[in-house]
Amino acid sequence: MWPQPLNSTVQQMGTASSMLTQYDIEEVQEHCNNLFSQQEIVSLYERFCQLDRNAKGFISADEFLSVPEFAMNPLSQRLLKMLDGLNFKDFVAFLSAFSAKTSIHQKIELIFKVYDSDHNGKVSFKDMLEVLKDLSGSFMSDEQREEVLSQVLRDAGYSKDSYLTLDDFIKVLGQSDLKMDVEVPVD
Repeated sequence: MWPQPLNSTVQQMGTASSMLTQYDIEEVQEHCNNLFSQQEIVSLYERFCQLDRNAKGFISADEFLSVPEFAMNPLSQRLLKMLDGLNFKDFVAFLSAFSAKTSIHQKIELIFKVYDSDHNGKVSFKDMLEVLKDLSGSFMSDEQREEVLSQVLRDAGYSKDSYLTLDDFIKVLGQSDLKMDVEVPVD
């Protein structure tokens, strides 16, 4: 027997196929380490349903690119590799990295995944250079990017030949005042 929907807000969301039950909400909360309230999950579900235009149960790369803020992000192509085909639970888990309640360690894990595009557990100088190029565009020359990145690595005790692991990223970024917080609007 399935639990009843959370409240009338959930019932007003649309057809029966788009309703979340109390059980669904709690399951998603558990999946994202309780970083979102029940109201926030309902709001995220409404947004997920708006993005999932064909009601397939997952969001495609094209649907993500329909969000202007996402499409304009210089790292959107890298992020798409991580996001294409996410179901609702995984969508919320991904967004949990941007919660103010998320630990710095979890935020750094997401950053590491953006840099580690080949998913080998290591980030090379070349990987970092590619991200820096995405971020700086034509504002910096290749030589300037290499110089800046080389200096940052030297300052952190690494060289151009170093391969950084997640632990290295945590060591370098863990002391920073990293801000990656996004509020979930709740109606």
